[in-house]
Amino acid sequence: MKRGFCIEKGVVAVKTDIEIAQSITLKPIDEIAEKIDIPVEQLEYYGKYKAKINIDKADFEKEQGKLILVTSINPTPAGEGKTTMSVGLGDALQKIGQKTAIALREPSLGPVFGIKGGAAGGGHAQVVPMEDLNLHFTGDMHAIGAANNLAAAMLDNHIKQGNSLNIDPRRVTWKRAVDMNDRQLRNIISGLGGPVNGTPREDGFEITVASEIMAVLCLAEDLTDLKTRLKRCILAYTFDNQPVTVGDIQAEGAMTVLLKDALKPNLVQTLEGTPTFIHGGPFANIAHGCNSVLATKMALAHADYVVTEGGFGGDLGAEKFMDIKCRSANLEPYAVVVVATIRALKMHGGVVKTDLKSENLDALKLGFNNLQKHVENMQNVFGMNTIVAVNSFATDTEAEKALLIELCENEGYRAVLADVWGEGGAGGEALAHALVEMTHLPSTLAHPYDLSDSIEEKIIKVVQKVYGGAGLEWSTTAKRALCRMERLGFGGLPVCMAKTQYSFSDNPKLLGRPEGFTVAISDLTVSAGAGFIVVLTGNVMKMPGLPKTPSAETIDIDSDGKITGLF
Repeated sequence: MKRGFCIEKGVVAVKTDIEIAQSITLKPIDEIAEKIDIPVEQLEYYGKYKAKINIDKADFEKEQGKLILVTSINPTPAGEGKTTMSVGLGDALQKIGQKTAIALREPSLGPVFGIKGGAAGGGHAQVVPMEDLNLHFTGDMHAIGAANNLAAAMLDNHIKQGNSLNIDPRRVTWKRAVDMNDRQLRNIISGLGGPVNGTPREDGFEITVASEIMAVLCLAEDLTDLKTRLKRCILAYTFDNQPVTVGDIQAEGAMTVLLKDALKPNLVQTLEGTPTFIHGGPFANIAHGCNSVLATKMALAHADYVVTEGGFGGDLGAEKFMDIKCRSANLEPYAVVVVATIRALKMHGGVVKTDLKSENLDALKLGFNNLQKHVENMQNVFGMNTIVAVNSFATDTEAEKALLIELCENEGYRAVLADVWGEGGAGGEALAHALVEMTHLPSTLAHPYDLSDSIEEKIIKVVQKVYGGAGLEWSTTAKRALCRMERLGFGGLPVCMAKTQYSFSDNPKLLGRPEGFTVAISDLTVSAGAGFIVVLTGNVMKMPGLPKTPSAETIDIDSDGKITGLF
C-alpha cells in the first residue's frame, strides 16, 4: 500500500493516500475552472467538487497549448508511479507559474477492487476527490457498459425475432461488459432454458474498459462523430460471412442517447488545485490506453501546458498514443517524459522484490537497458524530445542515484530526480523547468509504420522497431482473421497491439531488454467504430480475474460515511 508520513509528538505516523487526500480542503470546482478560463455557464455540476463540461459551448479553436506525454519503463511489482509523476509534474508546472491542466484516464472498478488499486496518483501528488474518482465518479463507466449491453441485447433479440439479417449465432463476436474483474464470466453458455429464452450459444463478458464502446467514446470528436462510429461497430457475421453492424440492427441512436452525458469531459482538481480532466479509461494492454480526445483538446484550448499519459509502458500506451490517438485527432506532443524508478530498474536487472531495499549497482546497470530502449523509441522511432524522470524512493541510495544519472548522461539523456510523491509540486520543480526548456526545441512526430502498409507489415514494424523483436508466429486463427480483415477493406487502419505490459515481448517473464524473440499472434479483431485492428498476442485476456487476496477485502466505510482501505 502506498503511504505518506507525518510527525506527531516525535513519532513517525504512517498516512495512507486516502488519509492524505481526506486531509485537504478542496476548492469549489468553479474556482478550478476559472484558473483555465472555463466559464461557469459551461459547467454541469456533480456536487461541489466535480463537473462535466458542456461541449456544445466549448471553444476548441483557441490558441493551443503544449502537450506533454508521460510514459514509463515496463511496469514491475516495485512500482513506477507514472500517474503520480503526471500529477506531480502538472502541479510543478503550475507552481513555477505556467497555466497548466492535466488530462488522465478514469479508473476502472476492476483494478480498484483487484490488485492494482486506483488511478488517481499517490502521496502528495493526487487527483481529488479520490474516493469519487475510483468508485462511480460521474457514471461514465456505467453508461458505457449500458450502451455496450444494449447492442448485445438488441442483436440477440433480432436473432430471436426471426433473424431477417441471416446472422450466424456461432459468429457473434460482440461480448457483454461489466466493470469488474470476474474470470467466471470470461466464457459462458447463454440463451439456455428453451426457445422463449433465446438461442443457446457460447458467449462471454469483457471488462467495460476493454469494450469497443470505451474506445469509440475516447476517440469521438463530438456527438455526431460518436453516433457515426457506433453505427460502424461490428457485432457478428452472417451465414455467408458478411459483417453485421450496430447500424444494421438500428441501435446507434439509442446507444448515443445512453452516452450523451458520458461524452462530456469531467473536471476535477489535484491536491494543489491544478485543473484536471479525467475522462475515458481504455486499458493499454488490451485497448489503446489513452484518455479521451475531447478532454485532451479541451485542456489544450484552455492551458499553456497539458500533461497527459499513456497506460503502462512506452511500448504500449505511448505507442498507441502516437500511432492511434495522435493520428486520429491530429495531435502532436511537444515532449515525452519517461518515468523510471531505481527499484524497478533493479527488478529488470534480476533483483527479486524482497531484496530491492539493498543497494545493487550491478543490477541497476543491467536493468538500465529497459529504460534505454524506451528512450531510444521515443527519440528515434517517434522523433520526440525526451526527458527521463527518476521517481525517487526513500530506499534509493546516493550511489544508485548517482549511477543512474551517470548512465543517462553517458547516453546523452536529460535525467532529473523528482520526489512528487513526498513533496508534491515542489518535488518536481526541477523537472518542470527542464521540461519547459525542452518544449522550445524542435521535434516532429514520426511513426514506425505508414497507414498504407499492409496489416502484416504494420505489426512486424511495431514488433521490430518498438519491441526490438525478430518476427511473428501466426496461429491458424490469426491467419484466417488477417485474410478476413483485408477482404473487408480494413487494411488501412492502424493496429492496436494487445500484449503483456511487463515485457517488450509477449512473455511477461522476459524483463530488461530482450532481443531475438518472436511474438505469437493468436487472433485479430477489428474495432471498426474506433478505427483500429486489435492484434491479440500471447494469452492477453479482455476479462481480468481477482487475485488471491483482492484489495476489496480491506475496503470499508464507517457509520459516518468515511471510506477506508481504498489504498
